[in-house]
Amino acid sequence: MDWFLPLVWTFSVSFLAIRLAKPIAVKIGLVDIPTQRKVHVGSVPLVGGIAIYIGVLTASMMFIEQSQSLNIYLLSAAMVLFIGVLDDKYDLSVRLRIASQIFVACMMIFGAEHYLHSFGGLFGHGTINLGVFGILVTIVAVIGCINAFNMIDGIDGLAGMLSLVAFSSLGFLFSAVTSEWFLLPIIFIAGLAAYLMFNLGWPSKALTKVFMGDAGNMFIGLTIAWLLVIGTEAEMGAFRPVTALYIIAIPLMDMAAIMYRRIKKGKSPFKPDRDHLHHIFERAGFTRRQTLAIITVISFMFAGFGCLGELYQWPEWLMFMLFIAVFSMYNLVLSRIWTIIAYFKKIK
Repeated sequence: MDWFLPLVWTFSVSFLAIRLAKPIAVKIGLVDIPTQRKVHVGSVPLVGGIAIYIGVLTASMMFIEQSQSLNIYLLSAAMVLFIGVLDDKYDLSVRLRIASQIFVACMMIFGAEHYLHSFGGLFGHGTINLGVFGILVTIVAVIGCINAFNMIDGIDGLAGMLSLVAFSSLGFLFSAVTSEWFLLPIIFIAGLAAYLMFNLGWPSKALTKVFMGDAGNMFIGLTIAWLLVIGTEAEMGAFRPVTALYIIAIPLMDMAAIMYRRIKKGKSPFKPDRDHLHHIFERAGFTRRQTLAIITVISFMFAGFGCLGELYQWPEWLMFMLFIAVFSMYNLVLSRIWTIIAYFKKIK
């Protein structure tokens, strides 16, 4: 079990890092303060992402085969984490955040030479090669993935659990190929497990709450984007591009749908509101724990379907059309969700 020791190490280091970082975060003011939009009790330290990074960094240096690609990943992750910490502390502008995300995407493309070369056979008429346009597509994909996981983080445990689903799926898919990248999603699972114990207060309420903050969400989003790009490269062959859609289905669909609705209303697509999927479940009468459980199960079902499609090599065009059909239905339902909820409440 080559993964067992890295897993234990990452969990232990991340757990200890949270313990040590909490009082420091409180002292320097790196805390999340309740507002009308952020409903929680007291000021919560924003150290989850930092602690996970420390665990992943030390485990990567000790247990993963060193390479230029890995070193560039760790550097780009540190940069996006740093920008995230500044955002948590000072609430940076959208332009500055996007600029930093473009920069780390360029580090992956031009430094590590990883980018999307094709969309695969999405339409059933051969492979759609991207050529030089793959660079632009990769930049957009990295920005999208980072912000998808940042925007989904609205209730305790949600971003962490959906990240666990994504990393578990990636670990499964990478296990079928010989790659030094297999361990990265595995050690992330361990780091996330340590964080979720504090974030959810499980198994003991003595583990006082911490949040990942924008730093953690952006770090996780970048890592998932990095692994998705590497996994779809021809020389790796871990999975096809269409499978990536299913691995991050819920964060991706929630981000795309809500940005579309904001633009339609004449608002900035990055302006926060309370119309995310988890908000809808809550306003429909579900508790936060019920909402967390339901969305996690749905995400697991999407990821599981994607992994099965990869395992049995279902046609890419079919998987893509199914995803578009589900997303279209999802967007249609959400555009009328308050009418639907009001109707069901009325007939109860």
